[in-house]
Amino acid sequence: MTQTSAEAAGPAAATVGVVRESGADERRVALVPKAVATLVKTGLSVVVESGAGERALLPDALYEEAGATIGDAWAADVVVKVAPPSAEEVARLRSGQTLVGFLAPRDADNQIAALREAGVQAFAVEAIPRISRAQVMDALSSQANVAGYKAVLLAAWESTRFFPMLTTAAGTVKPATVLVLGVGVAGLQALATAKRLGARTTGYDVRPEVADQVRSVGAQWLDLGIEAAGEGGYARELSEEERAQQQKELERAITGFDVVITTALVPGRPAPRLVTAAAVEGMKPGSVVVDLAGETGGNCELTEPGRTVVKHGVTISSPLNLPATMPEHASELYSKNVTSLLDLLITDGVLAPDFDDEVVAASCVTRGEN
Repeated sequence: MTQTSAEAAGPAAATVGVVRESGADERRVALVPKAVATLVKTGLSVVVESGAGERALLPDALYEEAGATIGDAWAADVVVKVAPPSAEEVARLRSGQTLVGFLAPRDADNQIAALREAGVQAFAVEAIPRISRAQVMDALSSQANVAGYKAVLLAAWESTRFFPMLTTAAGTVKPATVLVLGVGVAGLQALATAKRLGARTTGYDVRPEVADQVRSVGAQWLDLGIEAAGEGGYARELSEEERAQQQKELERAITGFDVVITTALVPGRPAPRLVTAAAVEGMKPGSVVVDLAGETGGNCELTEPGRTVVKHGVTISSPLNLPATMPEHASELYSKNVTSLLDLLITDGVLAPDFDDEVVAASCVTRGEN
């Protein structure tokens, strides 16, 4: 049988679609123009939904200059987005498409079953294993960096006190003391940022192996004698006895700090309670608690997720989705994560995920079976 020119050329290159996020507070975009230009140079076609980058201050014109087409991104072979899809967004996808983004695989109310039913192949960036070669794809870490940085700025804004030591003709003002509970990526960035602002910083975590990392950013290490290292770089859930010991020791320690920033999470479970009402009551009026675990219940007993409240003279702020408040740099970092994952999924322009690859297999939450 004689081959047509199309058959001789092989399968058509995959198209990548960049969709506009539908969440009211979601300002990030999955790919920035610089990343689009890189994909286009490899032979891929990129379609961007009109206005996809608008809230990240990236107009359609910049995407067109990068080689993208403005059009129906939901019809692309591979759809990339930031926030988990809504039911309405899942309905816009067709069988055989691939979706890449945050998909909340550990949340009870995720859309993964609906994606499977729709025949969509989906890759969750949260599920990428934390191994050396996958660091460039680690979207959890890139966005946690943004959250840790912004949390300190929020704490400084809400605080009634200076962060740095000031020596003036009117006297010397002591530096603020900042305690960070949970020293993952967000916690380390919070410690480093608070230190740069001149505060005296201290870090605490139930994983003793991070003590050297805490000291490397100029902070002191708070040792409560509890060790609870878990899998994948996360902490395991504490036993009842360990939890009681931690609560007692933390209540005593917290009262001596001007600012407490909490970042402690246990994947798939409610956030551990680290700051009790009694601890808040014992803090000096004017102190601040910034709780970054509000989306899973909060680390502070008095947290009201998504709100800033004052209890016992202490300001307690629990912002949701802090990375979206810095959409330019958050999108730039996330875009690099996504393009690195696409590089693993697409070979010579053709979508061909190798499920024998550890990263591919771990991040795939549905292979399109319906």
